Amino acid sequence: MSTTSTGWSFVTTDSLEKVYTDGDPRPLDRSIPQSVFLGETASVQIAFQPPLDGSYQDLRPIVFEVAGPASRFATLHTVELVPCTTLAYPGFHDDRYDRDSPGLYPDLLRPAVDGEITPLFGWWRAMWIDLRVDTAADAGIHALTITARTADGQGIFADTVELEVFPYELPALDIVNTHWFHCDGLAHYYDVPVFSEAHWNAVDNFLSRAAVMGATSVLTPVWTPPLDTARDTTRTPVQLVDISLSGGTYSFDFAKLGRWLELCGKHGLAQVEIAHFFTQWGAEATPAIYVSQDGENVHKFGWHVAATDPAYRELLEQLVPQLREFLASHWAGKVIYHISDEPHGEKALGTYQAARAVVADLLAGCTIVDALSDFSFYQAGAVPIPVVATDAVAPFLDAKLDELWVYYCVSQQRNVANRFIGLPSLRNRVLGHQLFAFDVAGFLHWGFNFYNSVYSLRHVDPFQDTCAGGGFPAGDPFIVYPGPNGQPLDSIRFKVFAAAMHDHRAMQALRDVAGKDAVMRVIDTDGAGGSLAFDAFSYDPNHYRRTREEINRLVVAAWANQQ
Repeated sequence: MSTTSTGWSFVTTDSLEKVYTDGDPRPLDRSIPQSVFLGETASVQIAFQPPLDGSYQDLRPIVFEVAGPASRFATLHTVELVPCTTLAYPGFHDDRYDRDSPGLYPDLLRPAVDGEITPLFGWWRAMWIDLRVDTAADAGIHALTITARTADGQGIFADTVELEVFPYELPALDIVNTHWFHCDGLAHYYDVPVFSEAHWNAVDNFLSRAAVMGATSVLTPVWTPPLDTARDTTRTPVQLVDISLSGGTYSFDFAKLGRWLELCGKHGLAQVEIAHFFTQWGAEATPAIYVSQDGENVHKFGWHVAATDPAYRELLEQLVPQLREFLASHWAGKVIYHISDEPHGEKALGTYQAARAVVADLLAGCTIVDALSDFSFYQAGAVPIPVVATDAVAPFLDAKLDELWVYYCVSQQRNVANRFIGLPSLRNRVLGHQLFAFDVAGFLHWGFNFYNSVYSLRHVDPFQDTCAGGGFPAGDPFIVYPGPNGQPLDSIRFKVFAAAMHDHRAMQALRDVAGKDAVMRVIDTDGAGGSLAFDAFSYDPNHYRRTREEINRLVVAAWANQQ
C-alpha cells in the first residue's frame, strides 16, 4: 500500500482481488507478467482511500485518467457496492468465504463517465480498468499510465502497468458453456411488452454479453421454461412459438423463434437449448403453454395438466416434428433438449421415466441433457448425459462417463468453486482449470439474468436485491445487471468467469501442441489448497496468474516454431 504526501492511500491490484471497504487490498505482484491473446481482456484495479485525518471533506468525485499508446485500448469502470442480505446459509458453508454476513459488497461495474468516481470518507473504493486488443497489428508490449487527481486538479496518484498482447487468437471454447437466459426479467425490469421491439433490443444486448462472457449456449423459450416457478403459479409467458388449435389440429408460427435463432447466430453461440418438456424437481406436470383457441389465448397446459396426460402427447406429436424440422433448416449449430430439471429421489425416478417416455420417440437421435446429482438416476439409464453438481461429482467421475457435464448453484457452498459475491474471486476463476483437468464436456448455470424472487413469486430490483428475495446466496441469481436502454452492466464475477473460460481455451491450445499432461504439470498443485480437484485447489490468487502466464508462453513458443 502506498500513501501519498497528500494523505491518500492507493493500491494497484489485480482482477482477483475484491476491494472491500474495510480491508487493505492485496497489492499487485509485479514479479508475475501479464499477457493475453487477441480479443482477450486483461484487468487491473486501483484501490483508493481518502486521508483518514478528516482533512478531506470534498464531496466531488476524483478523476482517473489513462495515458500512453495503450490508452486507446482501455476502458474504465467504477466498482460499486451492492446490498447482500444472504451471503451463505449459516452452518452450511465452509470457512473460506471473504464475507458471510449481510452488508454492502463490491460487485457491480459501471462505466466511469469521464473517469470520475466518488470516494467514501474513511473507506476503500476501486476503479476497474480493462485493456483489450483485437487486431494483430496492435499486438506487442503495452505500457498504460494511470493517474488520479482531485476535482481541483491536484495530482494524487500515478502508476504504470505493463501488458503483453500476443498476435494470436485462442481456439474457440471446445465445451458447452450454457447459462439460462430469462426473458421475463428483461420485460419486467424495462417495463416493456414481451417481444416488443424494446424487449428484442434488450434480448439482443444481453445475448451479446453472454457470448462475451464465454457462453456458447442459452436456454431458448420455445415455451415458457418450467423453472423456478411455485406449484400452481405461472411466470410471465415468454413463449416463442405461437400455437393455434382448430378442429383438433394444431398449427404453429415459428417466426419469433426464427428471430431468436438469428440473434444467437449473430453473437456466435454454438448451441441452443430447448426449454424443458416437463416441470422441475420431478417432471410431474407440463410447462405453461398458451394456445389460441376460438379467438381466445388459453392457458392450455401447465401445473394443472399431468405430464402423462394424452392431450399433451397429442400436442407434442404435432409440435415436435415441425419444431425439429424448423431448427434443422434455420439453425446451423447443435440443439440440446431437456426433460426435467433436477429430479431426485425414488418417486421422482418413476415420474421422470414416465415423462421421458411421453416424448422419447419424438426426440430419437437428439441430444438430451438434464441436471441431476443422484447417481442412481444415471445407473437406471434415465439420463444419458447428466449435468452433475460439483459437490456430488465423485461417483460420476469414477464411472468414467463418455460425456459428463457439471453445474453449481445455490447449494454448492462448501469446498467447491462458485461465483457467490461473498466468495473470493479465485473460487470463480478455478472453474476453468477444473473443467479442463477432468475432461468435462459441458458447464451449466441456471442464472444469467434471473430478476425474480425464489419460485418467481415476485419480481425484484437487482440493484437492491442480489439474493432472489433473500433465499439464495448473493450473486447466484444473476451475473449481469440491467443497465440503461436495454444494455447489461457487467459484474466483477462476469469478468472473472470470462477469464476462467479464456484459461480453458489457453489450456486447449497447449494441449493441442504438447498434450494434456503438459497442461496438468502446470495447473495441478500441491499448494495451500492441495492437488487440483473439484473440492481441492489452490487458494493463492497469484497461482492463477502464474499458471496462466506459463501456459501462454509455452503456447506462443510452440506456435512460433510452427511458422
